[in-house]
Amino acid sequence: MIQPNELSNAKCTLPPANEMILKWAEERPDEIYLKQIINREFIEYSYAEVADKALSLVTALRGLGLQPGDRIALVSKNCAEWFICDLAMMLGDYISVPIFPTAGADTIEYCVTHSESKAIIGGKLDDPKATQEVIDKLDGLVSISLPYDTAPNCQHQFTPLVEHSDPSEERPQHYDDKLMSIVYTSGTSGLPKGAMLTYGAFAWSVQQLINHIGIEKQDRLFSYLPLAHITERVYIFGSSIMGGVQTAFPESLDTFIEDVKMQRPTLFISVPRLWTLFQQRIQDKLPQKKLNFLLKIPFVNSLIKKKLADGLGLDQARVLGCGSAPVSPALLEWYRSVGLNITEAWGMTESFAYSTLNYPFRADKIGSVGNAGPGIELKIAEDDEILVRGQGLFSGYYKNDIATQESFNSDGWLHTGDVGSLDVDGYLTIQGRKKDNFKTAKGKFVAPVPIEKKLFEYSRVEMMCLIGLGLPAPILLVVPHDFPNFDRERYARTTKKVVAKMNAQLESHEQIKGVLMIKEPWSIENGILTPTLKIKRHILEQKYHDIGHNWPKDQLVVWEE
Repeated sequence: MIQPNELSNAKCTLPPANEMILKWAEERPDEIYLKQIINREFIEYSYAEVADKALSLVTALRGLGLQPGDRIALVSKNCAEWFICDLAMMLGDYISVPIFPTAGADTIEYCVTHSESKAIIGGKLDDPKATQEVIDKLDGLVSISLPYDTAPNCQHQFTPLVEHSDPSEERPQHYDDKLMSIVYTSGTSGLPKGAMLTYGAFAWSVQQLINHIGIEKQDRLFSYLPLAHITERVYIFGSSIMGGVQTAFPESLDTFIEDVKMQRPTLFISVPRLWTLFQQRIQDKLPQKKLNFLLKIPFVNSLIKKKLADGLGLDQARVLGCGSAPVSPALLEWYRSVGLNITEAWGMTESFAYSTLNYPFRADKIGSVGNAGPGIELKIAEDDEILVRGQGLFSGYYKNDIATQESFNSDGWLHTGDVGSLDVDGYLTIQGRKKDNFKTAKGKFVAPVPIEKKLFEYSRVEMMCLIGLGLPAPILLVVPHDFPNFDRERYARTTKKVVAKMNAQLESHEQIKGVLMIKEPWSIENGILTPTLKIKRHILEQKYHDIGHNWPKDQLVVWEE
């Protein structure tokens, strides 16, 4: 297992991100690289300004006693300073430890202490309370706040540190197998594991994406999914710095759509939950029957599609992406019907989020997550687990040799923990996580993800989760979509029809016995969703086990009180 700052004798095969910012600063000094929206206006930073601020931060960090190889934690929503801090850590030979901005105090403290971070940078946060609690608790931890009103109170402030420091003249040498970052997986169960990411694997994965998608410097990116998540770090941060592509950041969730419109990105990535919310927003204003009618009129069809794309700020997007969690094929088909082709991709922290993608987009492959990206090998094991091999794999889990050894077989194949199949064209379909499959009291296994995907086709719900571990039969938990003038009885009648339609397609042991309508929407804050909006199925299994075990006879729909 690679240890922090361990070096080989081979220089990076591809130039690392820290060298690329210096390259762009020299070749394109005055071109705008980062655009931060504040008070509805863009605050712009050129390549030269970003490089200068990052190098000045290196000097400031040295002045605070931080040495090469030290770990530095970063807790913030996406902003221009996040990019600058990440680049500074590479330029200063530090190891970055990004932490989700929605993480609770226990998770933040665990990541900071487990990684042995010497410093923490707190930035733009919805609520700084959890980060503040950790800063106040951990003596000896150097703390720096980014220039936002919602940042925690820290010993030092980013702006004066940078302004009062000269740009560093140090230029560290990085190597392919040198540790760049420790990224803690959000996980749907257990403690986070620190995936060790190297300079070589990061640069390789990013360059493969740039080549495959054809990312060019005139493209425009929009960074809003958490940068602590590997997808955003590789697809957006990585592409922006390796390809020299302009990137904008939103001001807030409340202004999100307007922020996207200000940037008009050419490449845009989202997660299933947000694509679903965008769809529901459109359907609330334009009911599906009316939309279907308008799309059948040749001249109106193109106008409607243009108006919908304009309304989301995606009228100039040439590539739309979706990943991070299972998505219903019906949702992707719906977007295709309104002229927006969404490329589904699949990967994990351990594979730098780069494994498969449906690109160039093929409508006939909706339902799959695409085929292997260039340089990636895929294989299905005897137990149907998906195995991945390539140059862009993590180096193991920090301080966890056992988990590292379990992740790879003797031939270097990564065990992904996902179950799936390959079609004749090499396109991968995922059935779900191995650990998501549950055994009912009848002793038979049920794979919930394919059932949930089908149910999303038949109904409009906010979120759902099928549980059944040790239960007489599966129970469906549903967070209803928040309709205007919501009618419970009508919704229950529709639910009964949907479940009957679904059960007719299922084996007897898979059939849904009951539907529990959930009162409080699931969120990161109440511990049901991970920071990347995946559902923690095991938490719901525990919470609703007794209700499922004692489900009332002859009653399909029950409302949680």
